[in-house]
Amino acid sequence: MSRVAARLRQAHAAVADLFHWPLRRTGPDPYHAVFPEFLELVAAMESPTVLELGARNVTGITRGHLFANAGRFIGCDIHPGEGVDLVADVHALSKSVAPGSVDAVFCVSVFEHLVYPWKAVLEMNRVLKPGGYLFISTHPTWPAHELPWDFWRFPVAGLAHLFVPDTGFELVRATEGLPAKLYSLVADAPTRGIYAFDMHLAVAVIARKTHDYDADKLRWDIDVAEVVRSEYPRRA
Repeated sequence: MSRVAARLRQAHAAVADLFHWPLRRTGPDPYHAVFPEFLELVAAMESPTVLELGARNVTGITRGHLFANAGRFIGCDIHPGEGVDLVADVHALSKSVAPGSVDAVFCVSVFEHLVYPWKAVLEMNRVLKPGGYLFISTHPTWPAHELPWDFWRFPVAGLAHLFVPDTGFELVRATEGLPAKLYSLVADAPTRGIYAFDMHLAVAVIARKTHDYDADKLRWDIDVAEVVRSEYPRRA
């Protein structure tokens, strides 16, 4: 490593440490309060059918055991694997899950990997019962991952506005969290002050289905397989 490269690496580490040290002194993050709220809503249901999207165990974290009162828990993923009961594409979920048959649906770090997340929202509405709840968490800011299927980033307003009366939902909660900082590695004038802005690494929403959406008004009749020639990584 050259002397210049070594100094740059030291400088980057020092800046990163400077940005991180205030966060070590913060309390519980508001983002982490949203999923427990969803769990409480589901716990109040009688023998609910719970559907997890993106259930395949690829990180060592599973969540089915958190729904002890579930009459049925369905782990759904685009590929088979540990924790997967149903192999299906979320964009066409209602072809594999009966409409109006699910009490609660949730997914963690999945929406950024959906080619057309707004189509997935309509499919989630279709399989949920009226009054059913959903939880979604994803990222406003995050490094590219699970390539080539990494398509979107969602600020809190962007994610929240997918769950409106037109799509058949009432928004219950929308929260950003996990604060972070970004700094530029280029001498580009518009980026010089970016380090001063707050970023967030996670966003979560809870929404309740109030009614079926109008399928004549909202349509997205596109087959993902006809558009995207690659597939989501099959890592175990």
